[in-house]
Amino acid sequence: MEISKWLEEWTKSPFHYILNEGKDETLTASFMENLTKELKLKKGSNILDLACGDGKYSIILNKLGYNLTGIDTSINRIAQAKKFENDSLRFEVADMRETLPNEKFQLVLNLFTNFGFFDDEKDNLKVLNSIREMLDKKGILVLDYLNIAKEIEHLVKKETKEVANVKFEIIRKNEKNTLSRSVSFGRNGRHYSYAEKFQAYVLKDFEKLMKDAKFTIKATFGNYDLSKFDAKKSERLIIVAEKK
Repeated sequence: MEISKWLEEWTKSPFHYILNEGKDETLTASFMENLTKELKLKKGSNILDLACGDGKYSIILNKLGYNLTGIDTSINRIAQAKKFENDSLRFEVADMRETLPNEKFQLVLNLFTNFGFFDDEKDNLKVLNSIREMLDKKGILVLDYLNIAKEIEHLVKKETKEVANVKFEIIRKNEKNTLSRSVSFGRNGRHYSYAEKFQAYVLKDFEKLMKDAKFTIKATFGNYDLSKFDAKKSERLIIVAEKK
């Protein structure tokens, strides 16, 4: 089964990397520390970073004493991540709907809204089923998503954003239970246009998906400080789910 064409083209583009850089490194490092403490995760545990991008979060966790495997569909970003590999840190190009053979993890992470990209909900459920198969008994999944209710309420429909001397024109839409973002820009005399979309899942949608995939939701948080989730106010929806 092929990856959606728009997803493959956009994530392989170096401009995807440029536009999506800018996350506060101090914040993300703090999030990793907060999360592993909250989960009481033992040093040396095996962690899978699903949709790891260039591996920066895997690298942070590895430095905290964990064994990391990162996977992503982007050949370019995995090539960048591989520069940092060591005996307890490795990266592979892989489809998140497929299991890694002969691999077991105590924790699987899917961070920064890297879920719900597939048009067919069966594919999104397949991601969760694959995660469950790769988890040890009582293994934990942490899925970090936008708080869709707040995102829609404050949706910026049009925006111009300049990053690394590239001016991105961004159009966002909310339609048919899907959030989409069209990105266009010029570079070296050429015009580029990409689009990305993901399902507008709220907590009740995840509750159904997790139940169908045989996970039990143990906790929900609303930001990277792990404050309590509030559907009206929280920036994020962070779900901690245990394999049944």
